[in-house]
Amino acid sequence: MPKFRCLAEWFSAVLLMLWMAVALSAQSKDIDPALLAKANAGDALSQLLVGATYEDGKSVPQDYGQAKAWYLKAAVQDFAPAQYAIGSLYKDGHGVPQDNVKATIWIRKAAEQGYRIAQYDLGVVYNSGQGLPKDYAQAARWYRRAAEQGYASAQYNLGVLYRDGQGLPQDFSQAADWFRKSAEQGDAHAQSDLGILFHLGEGMPLNNVQAALWFRKAADQDYGAAEYNLGVLYQGGQGVQQDSEQAALWIRKAAEQRYVLAQYDLGVMYRDGQGLPQDTVQASVWFRGAAEQGYAPAQYNLGAMYHDGEGVAQDFAESYFWLDLAASGKVENISRKYVEDARDDSASYLSNAAVLQTRERVRKWRESHHSKTTPQ
Repeated sequence: MPKFRCLAEWFSAVLLMLWMAVALSAQSKDIDPALLAKANAGDALSQLLVGATYEDGKSVPQDYGQAKAWYLKAAVQDFAPAQYAIGSLYKDGHGVPQDNVKATIWIRKAAEQGYRIAQYDLGVVYNSGQGLPKDYAQAARWYRRAAEQGYASAQYNLGVLYRDGQGLPQDFSQAADWFRKSAEQGDAHAQSDLGILFHLGEGMPLNNVQAALWFRKAADQDYGAAEYNLGVLYQGGQGVQQDSEQAALWIRKAAEQRYVLAQYDLGVMYRDGQGLPQDTVQASVWFRGAAEQGYAPAQYNLGAMYHDGEGVAQDFAESYFWLDLAASGKVENISRKYVEDARDDSASYLSNAAVLQTRERVRKWRESHHSKTTPQ
């Protein structure tokens, strides 16, 4: 039997064997008889592979019940990948009623044996409070176990807890260290957040050249926040040569992924003719995208455009609608009273019935967008 340097390496080999077995089974359109014989003889790895074949459903009819039965045969032998597989079935509600508590029980069994994916998932459970009471300290504990085995997502999440001071003392230097470990494995979230730390000079000296480098790595993976931040660096000539065309290109990429700050900034660029030909129609389109995500500055600008008939047909009811929504948020550099006065000016062109009708629209919009509204 080959020797492995660590438990994580052994589990990686198991996953490779799993993939190869499923691939071979897919070619034969049946479960390999030799594999099935070993599974029936009690070999845990073979039992896991048979279960995975049934769960995958590419070479045999998908059957979550059979998948669970075979996983269970291996799991009772304390085979961590099988314990994790059962936990995943409960987590996703595949072949069993969705049950976060049962999922956590099985995932914990695998995590306690050092299975890094399970350790990461257990950290997520504690982080989110789904299946267990929310506990950032426990989340950090399990993320760290997986992170120390080189699991990139756990390294990133551990960095987030250090950055935000959740379950751990706030420590930007530690956050940067863990972000870098994850970023060097190609995790786009970590690359983007490492770029932010370089840009802000938190946990390391401020360095916009490095910020741009890491933003680009994440942006090349179509990560919206990094595309936007790279565009902002090009806009201001920070860490890169100032280039309005590149700024517009990257901010547009982010906006097309519905990244709210990018949608708003692209609206401003079109409205003011900054790096793009002035186009108030396009400005209204992008302000609307951000406004519909609950971004108050975009709601204000869209309301103002409806008031003035700029880029849209003049419509005081629509103006009142968006300005009233903006008034309950925070619009940078504009007082709440100013927004309310603009809203009330639009109302002055409406009948009382129209105002009441629009207020009802606002109420319904707030109800339907309550959990989705972008933080101001």
